[in-house]
Amino acid sequence: MKAALLRTFGSPLAIETMPDPVLGTGEVVVDVVASSVLPYMDEVLSGERGYLLQLPLVPGIGAIGRVRAVGPDATRLAVGDWVFCDPTVRSRDDARTPDITLQGLSARGDGGLRLQRHFRHGPFAEQMLIPTENAVPIGPIDAADAGRWCGLGPLLVPYGGLLAAKFQAGETLLVSGATGYFGSGAVQVALAMGAGCVVAPGRNEKVLDDLVRRFGPRVRPVRLTGDQDEDRERMRRAAPGPIDCVLDLLPPGAGPAPVRTAAMTVREFGRVVLMGGVGMQGGDDLHLPYAWLMRNSITVRGQWMYPAVASARLATLIRSGLLDLAEFDVAEFGLDEANEAVAHAAANGGPFRTTVIRPDQGVIAHP
Repeated sequence: MKAALLRTFGSPLAIETMPDPVLGTGEVVVDVVASSVLPYMDEVLSGERGYLLQLPLVPGIGAIGRVRAVGPDATRLAVGDWVFCDPTVRSRDDARTPDITLQGLSARGDGGLRLQRHFRHGPFAEQMLIPTENAVPIGPIDAADAGRWCGLGPLLVPYGGLLAAKFQAGETLLVSGATGYFGSGAVQVALAMGAGCVVAPGRNEKVLDDLVRRFGPRVRPVRLTGDQDEDRERMRRAAPGPIDCVLDLLPPGAGPAPVRTAAMTVREFGRVVLMGGVGMQGGDDLHLPYAWLMRNSITVRGQWMYPAVASARLATLIRSGLLDLAEFDVAEFGLDEANEAVAHAAANGGPFRTTVIRPDQGVIAHP
């Protein structure tokens, strides 16, 4: 098969011919039709993010494809089925605390690196070997729509946070980082889940206005000033009532101050879910007041990625029409253009913009 290979950090991806994946028990081989390119993939490939990766490696994170071959443990998947290749690979020998690797992107600790030795290569290739449980059926689709279905990937991250918060229909959510790549998706997913209101703070007024245009009056935008006390009150006033839950998705560069300001808008007995990058690349860590947490019975939870069932449930939301992938603008690149795709994603990584690589096509005319 043809694949885009990263041999050393900081070097361009090399388009090479590699051996086809060899199917084993508990595995599925998928023909990749479209794979997502993260806006910060360039930082991963350069080594700037410091992600744990064993090189050489075919990078990428998540894909839409068709089943090419299944192992003997598969009872429902069939050759030709359309699937989402869920990149969150979990070890199978500890159900309570499995080691995790994000196939093609990073590993969590030494256990994740051990898992990465086998499930290493991501979807910037014509074929991909994944665990059976990571081939999530999405039902029949038009091949032309495969790129848009890649939007399922970035939506999964905030969906995991909302599941961790046990978010309920009718509740008010505040999305810290609402104008970003994952935060804007959180707004869309929360509304699809029945949120009564989503408070969307940010500095980019154009994006805030666009969120209201897309999703209507249940979105309450708040322009941040940088004054923590003033911003906290503005966010509280924007909500029609107490804020039940705060979901933080701010990137590492944002720093702890806006995260703390947003978190402390939550009501008594409220929940705060942390999924962003504060402190991951140095700098100050997040500090929340002990007395405020204790006296207000606040629940604070960290969440990395999402539970195993999330992919199938989110696909159901999309199929039902509650979550519309038509919101995404898609730029498609052929596999030979993998480096161009990475550069394009870095320069065009705003809300509801998706860059994908389509190995089934040659050079594509781009808008």
